[in-house]
Amino acid sequence: MANRLRLFQAMAGAKVGGAEAFFERFAAAVQRRGLAQRVAIRRDPDRAARLRAAAVDVVELGFRGPLDIATRIALTRELRAFAPSIVLGWMNRASTALPPRSLVRGARYVTVGRLGGYYDLKYYRRCDWLVGNTQDIRDYVVRAGWPASRAVYLPNFVDAVAAPPVDRATLDTPADAPVALALGRLHPNKAFDVLIAAATRLPALHLWIAGEGPLEAELRAAAAQGDLVGRVHFLGWRRDIAALLASADLLVCPSRHEPLGNVVIEAWAHGRPVVAAASEGPRQLVQDRQTGLLVPIDDADALAGAIRAVLADRGFADALAAAGRATYEAGYTEAAVVDRYLEFFARALEQR
Repeated sequence: MANRLRLFQAMAGAKVGGAEAFFERFAAAVQRRGLAQRVAIRRDPDRAARLRAAAVDVVELGFRGPLDIATRIALTRELRAFAPSIVLGWMNRASTALPPRSLVRGARYVTVGRLGGYYDLKYYRRCDWLVGNTQDIRDYVVRAGWPASRAVYLPNFVDAVAAPPVDRATLDTPADAPVALALGRLHPNKAFDVLIAAATRLPALHLWIAGEGPLEAELRAAAAQGDLVGRVHFLGWRRDIAALLASADLLVCPSRHEPLGNVVIEAWAHGRPVVAAASEGPRQLVQDRQTGLLVPIDDADALAGAIRAVLADRGFADALAAAGRATYEAGYTEAAVVDRYLEFFARALEQR
């Protein structure tokens, strides 16, 4: 199958984000397998440069929305020229922009839509199959009316390459302070306000929040009001996640809404214990008190208590981290996930 697989991927996401980061990792991993591949992305010179550095064939298009006829024409031209066997559209904007197969001369490809959330299925009308990156998202699309025989669950993988710890002094953090790391967009769904409230109950804790978003000013104000200036550090969007995890004591995912929780898998891959609110993704990933600690959503007291429990017992923290790492190795490595995608592509082509 690998010899006849020709994969065309379309990604029209934001400059930063979990799905976008996974798309880049996945495209690079497919390239390392030696498969024929071309990707179309929303214009982004930095993303294009990273993909080309991984030897990925990239075309940049507008992807400006449903009235962007130029992108549809360009995609049609690219699909005719590349003659793919699989077309993989990432999320709503890219999947909607894919042209009808009838416009692509000689087309015999299978169209797959990849969902990273509970999206409206109207964006995937041109797809033959849907992929959810959690079992619950896969089940959601079936409940929404998609045929169960053409809906699959395929997980994400993360970058597990170790890195030297970030020098805490560069982040104004004492070497002996307990540090909790949180990652994600500064958005209400991520519940960083709850995490800041929890930090007020933990007098020694330093909190690193790595991300950008519309709530930054509001969150900085909450930290100041909670007398946390100097202990809550806003790091901006970071790509050195491995180095941050190597220096932190634990990863905290306080999200109110988190369809997957890539950050949980990243912490497992790098041997760090996890504390998470029991939103959609983390409660599917984490076995409470075995591979992490789960707490109720929007409960600052419970979140503070779980962080305290991890910091107070090194043996317990190490056991959580070891179990998380074992879970990662069992199903979330690059090799395991890419194998599952390739097996799925083979099945989809057989049923074409």
